[in-house]
Amino acid sequence: MKVLLLSDLNSTHTIKWATSLVDYNIKICIVGLSKCTHNIYEKYENISTYSLGVNTNTIAGSESSYAKIKYAFLFLKVKQLIKLFSPDIVHAHYATSYGLLGVLSGFHPIIISVWGTDIFSFPKKSFLHKKLIQYLFKRADKILSTSKAMLIETEKYTNKDIEITPFGVDITKFIKADVDSLFKKEDIVIGIVKSLEDVYGIEFLIHAFSLLKKRNHNNIKLLIVGEGSQENKLKKLVHDLKITNDAVFTGFVPNHEVPKYYNMISIAAVTSKEESFGVSAVEAMACEIPIVVTNVGGLKEVVINNKTGLIVPPEDPTSIANAIERLLLNKSLSEKLGKSGRDHIKEKYSLGQSIKKMLNVYNELLNV
Repeated sequence: MKVLLLSDLNSTHTIKWATSLVDYNIKICIVGLSKCTHNIYEKYENISTYSLGVNTNTIAGSESSYAKIKYAFLFLKVKQLIKLFSPDIVHAHYATSYGLLGVLSGFHPIIISVWGTDIFSFPKKSFLHKKLIQYLFKRADKILSTSKAMLIETEKYTNKDIEITPFGVDITKFIKADVDSLFKKEDIVIGIVKSLEDVYGIEFLIHAFSLLKKRNHNNIKLLIVGEGSQENKLKKLVHDLKITNDAVFTGFVPNHEVPKYYNMISIAAVTSKEESFGVSAVEAMACEIPIVVTNVGGLKEVVINNKTGLIVPPEDPTSIANAIERLLLNKSLSEKLGKSGRDHIKEKYSLGQSIKKMLNVYNELLNV
């Protein structure tokens, strides 16, 4: 089987899907808007890749109507690449950019996977944005979502059946392990691995951490792993709250090193304002880390309250602090949640299970 993926070449999710499908003897070609960064090409062994040369600072990631019109001028190149690769399926990841290019190419069968802002925010911008989403879904042969929350949102714009294909985690790599830590052995590390963007509510975790310090939890540290547009703002907040000496920002971390950083964390906290799936929570639980998450989107699907983690209201530092403190004061509960979390991920969200679900979609579409 040959599958052409229209997707962000730099996305860890693209890398995971593509390299895993290759392991199942699927021939893959990926067409992305922008060039690879951070030596990503090294990840794509035995995979054909092509960049359309879009400047990520001008078009890619934009949700404006003008940006989407610019995509239209790229569809002829996409059409040529599809003809050259001659795939059985074109699978577009992210509806309002790659989905648009895929639909304009005229190829069938085409699958559109929604990822988040393409369905939660784009169609709400105007009547025309809504109509574009409806048009894309009408032309798609199959629509996929990574979570039930996103499926429900997608159903507002189509009558077609939508299938859930969750992001899976490699449970052979994301596992509890002893690592060389940035912290002392006696430190209790509260941490998050996430893009530093407003939607992920990291400022609420920082405020919660500050509250815990004021409650005389003197041996706690804060680890924030990732990069993003909010980095300077978050660092300023840490400075203003006088917790600079207790907080570590790592900046960009290569995906293969992410499990190491999870294993520096004693308690994980994913404090998003919105969340399409909850990859950070799934990865943390795979590493047997007790977790606190907010009651939004996919997070409340992947975490079972009081069984695999603790769920709190979003944008509420006091509730976040109280939940973390509950784990700080109850070691047996922390260990129980960590082990139950790992078992839950093995049962529901392993990468192997996710890939098999995707392969079933492909086979059904081709009547294999």
